[in-house]
Amino acid sequence: MQGKTMLRRRGAVLRALTMLAAVLLIFWAVNTPKLVGVSASRRELPVYCVQQDEKRVALSFDAAWGNEDTQTLIDILGDHGVAVTFFVVGDWVDKYPESVAALSEAGHEVMNHSSSHAHFSDLTAAEIKNDVSKCNDKIEAVTGVRPTLFRCPYGEYDDHVIKAIRSLGMTPVQWDVDSLDWKGISAQEISRRVLDRVQPGSIVLFHNAAEHTPEALPEILETLLSEGYEIVPISQILLEGDCVIDSTGRQCRK
Repeated sequence: MQGKTMLRRRGAVLRALTMLAAVLLIFWAVNTPKLVGVSASRRELPVYCVQQDEKRVALSFDAAWGNEDTQTLIDILGDHGVAVTFFVVGDWVDKYPESVAALSEAGHEVMNHSSSHAHFSDLTAAEIKNDVSKCNDKIEAVTGVRPTLFRCPYGEYDDHVIKAIRSLGMTPVQWDVDSLDWKGISAQEISRRVLDRVQPGSIVLFHNAAEHTPEALPEILETLLSEGYEIVPISQILLEGDCVIDSTGRQCRK
């Protein structure tokens, strides 16, 4: 009887040791930098922000629907000597070609925000490439410049979407500072959100036709400029040469 009791105890100890070893192995695998890096590198990410040693930021506006304040935004940006990036939908180009031309003539980048603002995750790679190319054609016909940057409609993407965009030689771009101006929040709230979150290398998201953005924009521009920030279009903040996008979407030098 005593021998059987000892055997049971030894079996219980062995099982406990085996479970402990398994837990330690899992902990090591999850926290080993090389393995974490391999896992992260499998994700296809757009650029959310950029590693910057200097105080440089990029402002961007998505244009998909209304057009009532586009010229007002052009005037405000011009008064402050600032150029930004506008991501426009192909259908918007069809409706407002004169505004697209005005943006380009004022020195702003006009980039691609899809042809009809579809949910790209529901499309095949071929459908995505056709949609994006169609919008590129429309923008180029008006501005004479073919877009090199793309922003996904609704900010939605998965690996196959990002791969399809990059296969066209374009860079997919998101943002790390969201003004939330599309929610109809006050100009003061828009300004506070942006100025509290912006940092060197940030990409800020606004929308044209947002109710209070024209009211908030002068304060945002004046504050950033007074704090020593250089405000540039997105293509001028992106890194060139050998770089990577980390697991947070930050474009970094290797």
